[in-house]
Amino acid sequence: EDLSKEVERTINSGKEIVELIKTGSAYFGPAVALKEMGRAIMLNSKLLTTASIYLKGEYGVEDIAMGVFCKISRKGAEIVEVSLPHTEYCVAVYYLIAPAEASSNLARFDGVRFGYRDLQADSLIDMYRQTRSQGFGDEVKRRILIGTYALSAGYYDAYYKKASQVRTLIKDDFAAAFTECDLVVSPVTPTPAWKIGENADDPLALYLSDILTISANLAGIPGLSVPCGFSSEGLPIGMQMQAAHFNEEILLKAAWNLEQRAGVVDKKPVGLD
Repeated sequence: EDLSKEVERTINSGKEIVELIKTGSAYFGPAVALKEMGRAIMLNSKLLTTASIYLKGEYGVEDIAMGVFCKISRKGAEIVEVSLPHTEYCVAVYYLIAPAEASSNLARFDGVRFGYRDLQADSLIDMYRQTRSQGFGDEVKRRILIGTYALSAGYYDAYYKKASQVRTLIKDDFAAAFTECDLVVSPVTPTPAWKIGENADDPLALYLSDILTISANLAGIPGLSVPCGFSSEGLPIGMQMQAAHFNEEILLKAAWNLEQRAGVVDKKPVGLD
């Protein structure tokens, strides 16, 4: 069966994909019980909101976020504000650990065993050099350079090891939070979506915009984002939900509710109507 015909960009589809991965079934029926289960989880869940210090009022993200929180709290969810103390280090930690892993893992792509090979090289060394120069894009090369530096002799303890220790603290923050709540909720980014091509030449701005999402990667927890509104300029704003390990079911149920309350699934940003 061609699954691409069945998949839509909704929470229902996300649930079906998770079920497929979980069961290994070649075919699955519609998520008929999701609506009822979604209501139940919202009536019994606690939502922890975080990272408010990163939201800049002039962008309108905080107003949209609080509006959504009010909608779901009226349906029975309890909203609790708690700070995850090591969230502010997420960008620095992630962009040390991820490039280090990329540098190590991508070393195998040398044109000999995997992937692209430059066939015009005159020597083995030239083939290595030209294959990797031509085959990797700018961002990949940037991460390889950062990662190689972080893993080099004399810098491993100062950078990669220290980042790994802070990653453990971030993971512990979330573990503690999930003893008091079901979900951590925050905007996807501190700003609305950028216009096409905006900041494309500014890697630092791109990295900083990840501050609210990469905590899931570092803590190893499930997360998803749901459209929740638009800025005053008509640019989309997303809401992110994160849950404890193996709690995808709770995540999908609550996200379905948020999707229904926000009422923006079928709306498009300005300029894409």
